Amino acid sequence: MPSNVAPAPGTGTSSAAGAEAVVPAEAVTPLIRGIAVLRRLTDADGVSSLSGLERSTGLARSTVDRITATLARRGYVRLDGRDAVLAPRLMELGNAYLAALRLPRLLDAHADALADELDESVSLAVGDQDGIRFIHQATRRRAMSLSFRIGDLLPAERTAPGPLFATEWGDREWARWHERRAADPEDRGFPAVPARSRPIEYGEDDRNDEKDRIGANRTNPTNRKNGKDLTAAQDPTVGKDPTLGKDLTVGKDPTVGKDLTVGKSLAADRPEEPGAGRSARRLPTLGDDFEQRTAEAREAGWALDDQLIEPGLVALSMPVREAGRIACVVSVVSHTSRHTAADLRDTLLPRLRKAVAAMERELREAQHAESATPTPRATAAPSGLAVWTGASKQELGREFIESLARGLTVITAFGEGRAELNLTEVAQATGLARATARRALITLEHLGYVTAHDRVFRLTPRVLGLGFPPLSRTSLAEIAAPHLTELSQRLHDSVSLAVLTGDEIQYTGRVSTSRVMSVHITIGTRLPAYPTALGRVMLADLPEPPLTELLPLTPRTITDPARLKAVLDRVREEGYALVDEELEVGLRSVAVPVRERGGRVVAAVNVAMHSSRRTPEECVAEVLPELRAAVGRIEEDLWVAGRFRRVPRT
Repeated sequence: MPSNVAPAPGTGTSSAAGAEAVVPAEAVTPLIRGIAVLRRLTDADGVSSLSGLERSTGLARSTVDRITATLARRGYVRLDGRDAVLAPRLMELGNAYLAALRLPRLLDAHADALADELDESVSLAVGDQDGIRFIHQATRRRAMSLSFRIGDLLPAERTAPGPLFATEWGDREWARWHERRAADPEDRGFPAVPARSRPIEYGEDDRNDEKDRIGANRTNPTNRKNGKDLTAAQDPTVGKDPTLGKDLTVGKDPTVGKDLTVGKSLAADRPEEPGAGRSARRLPTLGDDFEQRTAEAREAGWALDDQLIEPGLVALSMPVREAGRIACVVSVVSHTSRHTAADLRDTLLPRLRKAVAAMERELREAQHAESATPTPRATAAPSGLAVWTGASKQELGREFIESLARGLTVITAFGEGRAELNLTEVAQATGLARATARRALITLEHLGYVTAHDRVFRLTPRVLGLGFPPLSRTSLAEIAAPHLTELSQRLHDSVSLAVLTGDEIQYTGRVSTSRVMSVHITIGTRLPAYPTALGRVMLADLPEPPLTELLPLTPRTITDPARLKAVLDRVREEGYALVDEELEVGLRSVAVPVRERGGRVVAAVNVAMHSSRRTPEECVAEVLPELRAAVGRIEEDLWVAGRFRRVPRT
């Protein structure tokens, strides 16, 4: 049954091939359409109007409304007026792939340590058909810093990891790469990178190097194309334009005297720059030398990216192998203001080799431990999906699409210890009937999100393309924002999020009421921690809270260190703090802590009001339960978002 959804960009395969793919008869059409909506939202950086989704997917508006209502019920999107916004809970799909992969759990710490040692950004990537996809980013914060995110897909030929992965390609993979290059000449299917049309420019110093390289291509036995030696007659770079396949002779080369961007004469539009025609020349567009770079990577065991993605960006990559195959590629990424590509290679390659050796040792030890103490294949507990879908159907009626919700749940059946599952195990993990699970797996395999071999299914890196890139940069303040708004609307009082910085609190999230008498505090405001409810729930989590300079801000402020320590002990035991007119006369506040996955307090949320609004007893009886429920929802989102990355607090 064909779908009316246009092929999604960024798949790393040719659009022509995607258009010709036949949808299996047993595929679940609502699941195909729902995933198309998630992909469009991902490409739109996480937010799109419902009418925009209607246009980009080609679906009827009523279908878009039903899909987004189902995704919102699942917690994967949030409906904000006429917009659909990706929600952190969606990251559980990508988390399932990363957990099953094992690599982030085993190697992330090594990548972070290398980034700290070199003071450069370090990334881990896996191959995704004819592209590469990031699974970890350890980014240095600078004015010129890396903007790639976990889950971003890049064309293999414009990266340093790409040639390394391509050393393991066969004829089928190379054919797919050529098809995609022909069908998408500008790399429009890869939103994370600029268009490919920027030409490569070589200066006079590079010209001799290029001549030497071409000369070496004719005789070097390591320069191979699809496993065959390149001779002078076979080398497409000798006397040919590999992009157009035409001789580069005057009068035939379409780039001579032309602006490649607009196709107009350069002389007619601007004066010739000094040295033009003598010190610079234009070569084919980016990525046309990919097969040559792959041959060089096969021989060297490492690869360079010298500004292939955009000017200024350079990278050095090496493969991390497990059982003789490339498990992932680790890259050190810098800027030309800090390192040239050659300098990056000469300076950092020894340290990169050392880090790769440590990573490979980590993988061997993990494999040995797993082999020495074999455990039964872990199976997730039934998800209670039937009960949940039944309740959702009853609440939303025909607006809820059961088959979409069930199909997405199949992805979450995979995880740590569950990298490979057969049909029976998927059905048991999700609580679905075997027939239902089978149709969902057929659909996901057709879309490229699972692979099947000998009746065993595995997730593919493409799962990370379902919302992970835009959500992987989400901060705690952004995660909390919709929950703060909902709580404020429910209680009709001001609600705030704050973090602890030394002996002060800093407000990072805020929703105010429009009362005549209300609490007016802006984001970024700092206050002493000891006389605030927000500060006390965070101080209570510290082994040695700073309790110096306790100044009396009001007649009720606690300034005795011993008494304040006793208050913090009670806060730690009860799990909340109530402060009554200690910061300011007439101000009453109740707060609870926000904890990360490990249980450490990373922030706090409070509800603040004028003391005439509620008594302290009413705050505990009426406000505290609502506050705890809201913080519980924030923590659920935080735990999903922070499973394989560090969530910024601000």
